[in-house]
Amino acid sequence: MKVKRIGLLSSGGDAPGINPCLRAVIRTAIYHDLEVMGIEDGYEGLVHGDVRELRARDVGGVLREGGTFLRTARLPEFKEVKVQKKGLRELNAAGIDALVVVGGDGSLRGALALSKLGFPVVGAPASIDNDIYGTEMSLGVDTALNTTMEAVDKLRDTASSHQRVFLVETMGRNCGYLALMAGIVSGAEQILIPEKEVDLETVANDIELAYERGKSHAIIIAAEGASVKVNDLAAYLKERDIGFEVRVTILGHVVRGGSPTAFDRLLASRMGVKAVQLLLEGKSGVMVGLNNGKITPVPLEDVGTKKHSPNLDYYEMAQILSI
Repeated sequence: MKVKRIGLLSSGGDAPGINPCLRAVIRTAIYHDLEVMGIEDGYEGLVHGDVRELRARDVGGVLREGGTFLRTARLPEFKEVKVQKKGLRELNAAGIDALVVVGGDGSLRGALALSKLGFPVVGAPASIDNDIYGTEMSLGVDTALNTTMEAVDKLRDTASSHQRVFLVETMGRNCGYLALMAGIVSGAEQILIPEKEVDLETVANDIELAYERGKSHAIIIAAEGASVKVNDLAAYLKERDIGFEVRVTILGHVVRGGSPTAFDRLLASRMGVKAVQLLLEGKSGVMVGLNNGKITPVPLEDVGTKKHSPNLDYYEMAQILSI
């Protein structure tokens, strides 16, 4: 079937780089004389038929904006086949021939479900956790990493002035990539990630040794999904009296926002262009991923059933550099 009208939605958690990707899809489609229909509020908007036409001028200025101008929402019910078929019905009612979905692992599983129902779909990965299989880097990761690094750099100024240990929690429920890389580029003394089990005593011993070696302060960066929770660790360190004052900073959703970096803007643009090109070539049921410097199609079946984990060689490197 010849593609004449493309649907476009963003779903799941927002990430810097989604807007540049949406922009690239819209302008590439229009360049090829295709119509683009924007679906607001993700899969929730899809099942309610919240669809509007998008033109090139509708995305003027969004290249530098975080978040998503189409907005996003979570719809757990989309796991149900009857809800998926409702979405399929709305796609057909809007005259949409193919769909581009920009989002995280849950969003891409939704894309896979539609693909299994026979609808042409291409996905683009957006997740600051960098936990999506089939791509070396997801949209938003680089921006979130820079945001975390800048926050830790500022906290280090205070930590060194007051002889404190700062426990900094960043996002990463199931994947520690963001905390691990932020720890390396920020010179953290300890990094806590879900992929490495640690206990309170081990962490406390390392920080106590840092104090005894004459360090004026210490930084611990923890992913939210780490086995040791920052508030529990703070209480333990205070009770043990390790020499440093103890402070906790939870970055939370601040790392999701902000203007996307040059890397994220370029990656998003490349992915958006490739997504449209694949649909024009008659390819679907895939996600566009960054692999060996190229944007390549990855089967959604693989994306939906496998996990991307950080290279733990970096964890060993971080331990070497923290002395």
